[in-house]
Amino acid sequence: MTDAEIEITADLVRDLLQEQHPDLAGRALREVAGGWGNQMWRLGDELAVRMQRMDPTPELQLKERRWLPVLAPRLPLPVPTPVRFGEPSERFPKHWTVMTWVPGEPLDHGSISRGAHAADTLAGFLRALHVEAPAEAPIATDRGAHPRNCTDGFENFFQAVAPNDIAADVRAVWDDAVAAHAWEGPPVWVHGDLHPANVVVSDGTLSGIVDFGGMFAGDPAWDLAAAWVLLPAGTASRFFDMYAHADEATIRRARGLAAMKSLFLMLMGQNGDRGLPGGKPNWGPAGRAALDRVLRGV
Repeated sequence: MTDAEIEITADLVRDLLQEQHPDLAGRALREVAGGWGNQMWRLGDELAVRMQRMDPTPELQLKERRWLPVLAPRLPLPVPTPVRFGEPSERFPKHWTVMTWVPGEPLDHGSISRGAHAADTLAGFLRALHVEAPAEAPIATDRGAHPRNCTDGFENFFQAVAPNDIAADVRAVWDDAVAAHAWEGPPVWVHGDLHPANVVVSDGTLSGIVDFGGMFAGDPAWDLAAAWVLLPAGTASRFFDMYAHADEATIRRARGLAAMKSLFLMLMGQNGDRGLPGGKPNWGPAGRAALDRVLRGV
């Protein structure tokens, strides 16, 4: 059995806690549905254990360990913050981390009914996050580039799932993003992976942001795409008014990236419908709804 095939069970998680953090081993333990690169287990009411599963390296967890304690204190929404480190051992040769639990329901299993409040909340969160990052901050390897450098990814998604009736409109949005000026400011902190499974909602609005494994220093447009990917129809304009720091070129890049992210969600939904590993059937409708919002503009 390879490392990637190790079955992560409640008994294994409890044994690891007993070995490395015995004071936590007696708390209630229950698996959290979902997750691909990492598997999550609730630990009592306030903590969670994040187990490296399909991620080939510990880089993402180590990044969260290093930087979330720095970022969390100035962010206006709850985010998971590492509190204990689990190191590779003979029983489990991968990293694992005990983190604070962010209460709420993932948006891909919930909904936003208070659109204006959610738009204001997301804008405030990203305004607080998007500050100049230090020189030693991580740089993205698979995301973060100008749309013109992401054409292959867009084309793959576009060819796989773009509906014929709107294909020309989707390509026009992408081409406009490719033509937009590049980010000219200093690299800022970017979450990098804002999609419906990485935000949580409660009481009809956004209540937390999770999974910072993809965070990097770079172009904020990668996060601003969330105006269309996450928020209900008709709220993007309010979001950008509240954010107040995005120029026209940044909004154009963000809109194109939102189109690409929407196509990705649709592809993951298609994979789920086909029973492929990692597929998410419920992401398909979410992606199509997001793409419709992209086409309506700001």
